[in-house]
Amino acid sequence: MLELYYAPHTCALASHIALEEAGAAYETVRMSFQSEDQKKPGYLKINPKARVPSLVTDKGILTETPAILAFVAQTYPAAGLAAVGDPFEFARAQAFNSYLCSTVHVAHAHRMRGHRWVDEEAAIKAMQKKVPQTVGDAFALIEREMLAGPWVMGNTYTICDAYLFTLAQWLEADGVDVSKIPRVIEHRRRVAERPAVKKAIAEETNLVS
Repeated sequence: MLELYYAPHTCALASHIALEEAGAAYETVRMSFQSEDQKKPGYLKINPKARVPSLVTDKGILTETPAILAFVAQTYPAAGLAAVGDPFEFARAQAFNSYLCSTVHVAHAHRMRGHRWVDEEAAIKAMQKKVPQTVGDAFALIEREMLAGPWVMGNTYTICDAYLFTLAQWLEADGVDVSKIPRVIEHRRRVAERPAVKKAIAEETNLVS
């Protein structure tokens, strides 16, 4: 059985949603960042990066959201979460998810985790001040160039949608003017209505046992 390590209100939600959408047999292990569970020796043996998500499989451990999402889509092809039989289309999905991982999430992290890059308080505050612009610019590009249809890749819901939805949860807290990205916000609303998404969120917010 697959085992997903996650913390609430993190990017791990995307992997949680994907597992639920795929109908996978999995268990979850809840981590507390407040208690710094991610830095404890037991978890560092699973993921030395001290981050979430981590997915324990029968072949080993996977980290990084794009890798986990690709694994889920390829392991459960019947769920149709990516065009796994078309190398180009699958690469397009990977390109989108890589942008979310390497650019959008990093821009967001400057608001709360500036200490990863700098030590000076003034520099951290300067990074925080820039977040509404950098995150806003990234989502403006997604709004303008990357949403191919009702879903990210067009007419079919994929792993990209779960990932975009997850990061879009943080827009208001990042100070982004969401009135400028109506398609992204409508996408967020539609994804939130999916049963698998509701179930994953409910578990992570302790609304279900």
